[in-house]
Amino acid sequence: MAGKSYVDANYRFIAAYQEINARIAQRQQALALYVTLVVSMLAALVALKPGVIAGHVPVEWLILGFPVASTCLAFLNFKAERAITNLRRFVSSLERLELDSHGLPSYNTDPQWAAVANKARRFHDFAAAVLVAGGNGIGLAAGLSIYPERLGENVPLLGSAVLISLLSLTALLLSPKWSFRPDE
Repeated sequence: MAGKSYVDANYRFIAAYQEINARIAQRQQALALYVTLVVSMLAALVALKPGVIAGHVPVEWLILGFPVASTCLAFLNFKAERAITNLRRFVSSLERLELDSHGLPSYNTDPQWAAVANKARRFHDFAAAVLVAGGNGIGLAAGLSIYPERLGENVPLLGSAVLISLLSLTALLLSPKWSFRPDE
């Protein structure tokens, strides 16, 4: 008769850390996706500059692509941050098993280590915010300089694009609020 099978805490710890690393990689891929989308939309704006068919090109919708892309980046960043926080909480609970039995430091449990990790991760948030501010600023400015009449006729659409851009930028700057903090 076979005995109970269980997964050792060390294996759970390793698996959780592999998942944390996968989530960090996803955050980096989201930045690359955002840059690709913004550069593609800028190329489309320039390629569709006013000419014979310019009156038929829905440039107003392309302008909305910039804030939509930044909003998606903010959502993906939030999702990754929440997943990483949840996984780090799990790892922290594993680090507390047999607390101080070996006198080993706990990366996720000791506030000094967790705070340093969060400060380092903050640079990802800054990079994302700079990309969003730059991407939206360049995209909206390019649209205004290439299609001033068309966008001048659609002030509510342009205002919505600016507002959504600012909201996504704010969300990215607030993401550290959801970072992991060890229980005291």
